[in-house]
Amino acid sequence: MALLQARLKQEGYPHYVVNTSVSGETTSGGLARLPGELERHAPGIVIVELGANDGLRGQSLEAMQTNLKRMVELSQQADAKVLLIGMRLPSNYGPVYTEAFFSSFQSVAEQNKVALLPFLLADIALEEKWFQPDGIHPTAEAQPVLLEAVWSKLQPLLESGK
Repeated sequence: MALLQARLKQEGYPHYVVNTSVSGETTSGGLARLPGELERHAPGIVIVELGANDGLRGQSLEAMQTNLKRMVELSQQADAKVLLIGMRLPSNYGPVYTEAFFSSFQSVAEQNKVALLPFLLADIALEEKWFQPDGIHPTAEAQPVLLEAVWSKLQPLLESGK
């Protein structure tokens, strides 16, 4: 988030970043915490980047999608614009589950008319050098590439609020 805050400042935006993420969190955990975070911070923009851990744990995609949709709705009710960030799962989860997982993000974005970055790791996914030894988590060196991907979808939201 430090890179995003620096980019906001560099580009002259008055926004500030509040990172309320919890490592390893699922959409149910994010949903449980979100109302308090919305009240505490009153954000103008909310970036929802959850669901990967739901998928990696093989949890119900219906529940994940319901949780994401509710987080978007709560953010919108708090007068925040929303950027939903999607993810893909490794192929070993099977084609039916992995495709249903991936399409869940598109479905939520379309239903709620919010901005979507379909796959956060799209620009680095095929490069081993950008990942930690676990093959799942990006390295620090990959973060600027990820920032550019997020920025491409975030900047229009920032511009519409000027």
